[in-house]
Amino acid sequence: MNLTDLFDFSLHGRETEVALEFAGEEHTFRHLEVRGNRLADRLAEDGLRRGDRLGVYLENSVEFIELYLAAIKLGLVFVPLNVLYRTREIEPILADAEPKAVFTSADLEDELLPAVSGPEEPILYRVEDLYGLTGDRSTERPSAQAEGGTPAAIVYTSGTTGRSKGAVLTHENFAANARNLITAWRMTEEDRLLLALPLFHVHGLGNGLHTWLTAGYRMRLLERFRKETIGEEFLSFRPTVFFGVPTMYERLLELPTSVAREIGGFMRLFVSGSAPLPARTLERFREHYGHSILERYGMTETLMNLSNPYEGERRAGTVGKPLPGVSIRLADPVSGQAVADEEVGEVLIRGPNVFPGYWRNEEATKSAFTADGFFRSGDLATCSSDGYYTLCARKTDLIISGGFNIYPREIEEFLKEQPEVAEAAVVGCQDPVRGEVPVACIVLSAGCALDEEALGNRCREHLASFKAPRRFIRLESLPRNALGKVERGRLRSLGEKYQVAPGRGRRT
Repeated sequence: MNLTDLFDFSLHGRETEVALEFAGEEHTFRHLEVRGNRLADRLAEDGLRRGDRLGVYLENSVEFIELYLAAIKLGLVFVPLNVLYRTREIEPILADAEPKAVFTSADLEDELLPAVSGPEEPILYRVEDLYGLTGDRSTERPSAQAEGGTPAAIVYTSGTTGRSKGAVLTHENFAANARNLITAWRMTEEDRLLLALPLFHVHGLGNGLHTWLTAGYRMRLLERFRKETIGEEFLSFRPTVFFGVPTMYERLLELPTSVAREIGGFMRLFVSGSAPLPARTLERFREHYGHSILERYGMTETLMNLSNPYEGERRAGTVGKPLPGVSIRLADPVSGQAVADEEVGEVLIRGPNVFPGYWRNEEATKSAFTADGFFRSGDLATCSSDGYYTLCARKTDLIISGGFNIYPREIEEFLKEQPEVAEAAVVGCQDPVRGEVPVACIVLSAGCALDEEALGNRCREHLASFKAPRRFIRLESLPRNALGKVERGRLRSLGEKYQVAPGRGRRT
């Protein structure tokens, strides 16, 4: 199904209803339809054609949504960029995607501009100029129509080597995901969604934006999650549904009990994903809010795969059962053979939600799928005799911090560029709020001293804030096996043991 057809239940069927609240303003579905059409008309005039990529480097905003609608109506491929990324992280993504045009804002363009230079520079737009660009353009919908298998977006996710790979998600991938979630979580036009997730991430884009436009309920979009104001957002909007990551739920537990009880009184559903939800958090949340958080499991490449039931037991520590139409198989990570109940195996996934492959990367695409078409998730899990799946670990060294994926090699490469660092290895260590945080084990260059504050500041200047190591542990040498590979398990144990306040690193 084309996403435009799916969204028409709301864009045309509920056109006079308030669809969106953002920054104190209300927008009807008709307003979003018209704005998307005018933007599409302008982009077409500027030479963008079906299949061209449209890059967007923006915070959550009404304009972000309007650009997405314009892209799918014109048959463009939407390429959202993480606004926490810095120039060195944006550059390879733009080089790979080769967008015909890129939208950003005045606040963000200093990071973007150095990354767009080259022989095929994209057209650059600033959202501050958006309404002047579209003016009184045609409100008619473009004639270009994409089929279900046509790419709708390329969402970049790091590979195990740290190089970004673009997951191509089709119209049908997004449509199947939206239909599944609306059915499984009983979402209707009567719901009200409070969305604080970033739209550049598939959690906010695939779950939040798509279910909203499909079901036609009212949404209040926040620019970002702020713990200082989130309680007031709940109380003033009185949502029925909230999508979040474990870090957000930890912050919600800091609200006064009286506020938590009031919120719990009008809420229908809390959903958590993007990182494992500690069982302790689920239990504490139930005590404070009177609700059991529904935990589910998805990936950039597959959108949502498993979910605890809306009706039935939401089992702490598990991610539930397969969603309709999704096939899950656990296979021994070495032999590839199926494993028995309660035995650990790699999660293999097949269904209409699974992406067709990585953008311009046939080798990565081929290795990502089994011979019979199952996607290799890289996650290890067990399955109970009654069908509940529990994630155990990852095959890779992925660090998940506050819902964001971090791959060590990218940080290590940056650290090794620093004059005082001879060797570096980054591992994930447990954190009660963010789930995990990156910890760097480093060997200093001869004659150099370690100034943790200065090194940390450089990391934050050139890398997204969530990738900056929270601790530096100075070692005489990195532990390696007989093949010369760094023994990350030993470093992880060391990091857990010697986590101390920043600026007070240990030498062992």
